[in-house]
Amino acid sequence: MRLTLLLLTLFCCNPVQADDWRVNRKVSGSFADTRDAVVMAIENRGLVINQVSHIGDMLARTGAELGLGGKLYEHAEIIEFCSASLSRKMMAADPHNIVLCPFTIAIYSLPGQTQESWVGYRRPQGIAAPMVEPLLAEILDEVAP
Repeated sequence: MRLTLLLLTLFCCNPVQADDWRVNRKVSGSFADTRDAVVMAIENRGLVINQVSHIGDMLARTGAELGLGGKLYEHAEIIEFCSASLSRKMMAADPHNIVLCPFTIAIYSLPGQTQESWVGYRRPQGIAAPMVEPLLAEILDEVAP
């Protein structure tokens, strides 16, 4: 419990410039429609979705168990996917880039906002940035022009 409070304090009380490390865009449309558009944008590029993380469900469940309450998201999922050729190039440039794989895009809607949703990704850093970010940006451009 002490660790949880420490982590909450660290993350809640230290403002971060969002544009430095993440990209988020608002989309007019339901969560389900936005999620489907992201899946199509990924698969239309011949990429394979590895997993869908149901982060909203996990946060709702653990929030209740920890007594933290309060709904953070109406819906929230993170889609993990891979490009074998891009991953290979990225890791050939620096084997430590393995930590950037798989690529992820988050789709979420906020409580009470059923007709708008958000999509976003973490900005890759270092030598991987010019290799990976164009792909992530292209997918977001297709979903949220």
